[in-house]
Amino acid sequence: MNPKASLIIGILCISFSPIFVKLAGAEPLASGFYRIFIAWLCLLPYCIIKGYLKIGRKELMIALIGGVVFGADIAVWNLSLVKISATVSTLIANLAPVWVGLISYLIFKKKSGKLFWIGTWVAIFGMVILVGYQNILSLQFNIGIPLALLASFFYAIYIVITRGILQKISTITFMFYNMLAGSIFLFVINLFQHNELVNFSSSTWLCFLGMGLLCQLAGWLTINHTLRFLESTKVSIALLSQTVIAGFLAILLLNESLELKEIIGSVIVLGGIAITFLKKAERKATAS
Repeated sequence: MNPKASLIIGILCISFSPIFVKLAGAEPLASGFYRIFIAWLCLLPYCIIKGYLKIGRKELMIALIGGVVFGADIAVWNLSLVKISATVSTLIANLAPVWVGLISYLIFKKKSGKLFWIGTWVAIFGMVILVGYQNILSLQFNIGIPLALLASFFYAIYIVITRGILQKISTITFMFYNMLAGSIFLFVINLFQHNELVNFSSSTWLCFLGMGLLCQLAGWLTINHTLRFLESTKVSIALLSQTVIAGFLAILLLNESLELKEIIGSVIVLGGIAITFLKKAERKATAS
């Protein structure tokens, strides 16, 4: 498939994730488990028949650890979705690129450039407007906000851990082991929490199928396919449109509405994140 067409399809698919979580009405952790597990079940026979199970020890460890982190990301994001609007939760979860830049600077001592720091502060300013500075000062804000922030941090860790692995193994092999680890992790968490995993209505099961087949399997197969051909920076910028699409879907399907401060704050946050992606262009201009 053409990489650009693949990216568009992937973005449309993952944009439905918060909608399915809201409509399912199940425990958020159960929704997260079935999202990953159903996608993994679909890959299982294909990988066995086509022989996609072979993988090096190092790549296996990266895929498995990344799967656990991805499972944690989905878990806390789903928890945030039942506390705050789908639009705001999706927006905050997309702060991952800012965390990646901070981790690279603090741990790996990689300089991020002036534009990255400008974008980071713009995004933080947007977050303050979105949440409300009075609520921040008094620490009185919806628990969904820090949960969505934690989800963005987990996804940043996932990006750091799995960066470059798709150039070493096939997308399907990586996703098989990645989702296997994520499924086991979320299954254990659900058992520990004594969450219901069987007795659901037919509409809830349909939402689970939608998460697994559309959002996880189709969405991430197409996005990971794109990452093999296009620069990760460009893909990451394009993924920001997920927030806008999810917002429109939430308005149409969930009858959600946003306050003026949430709209203004969201636009500023998106602008800040977009600015952080310009750091590569800044370095190239400086070098020339």
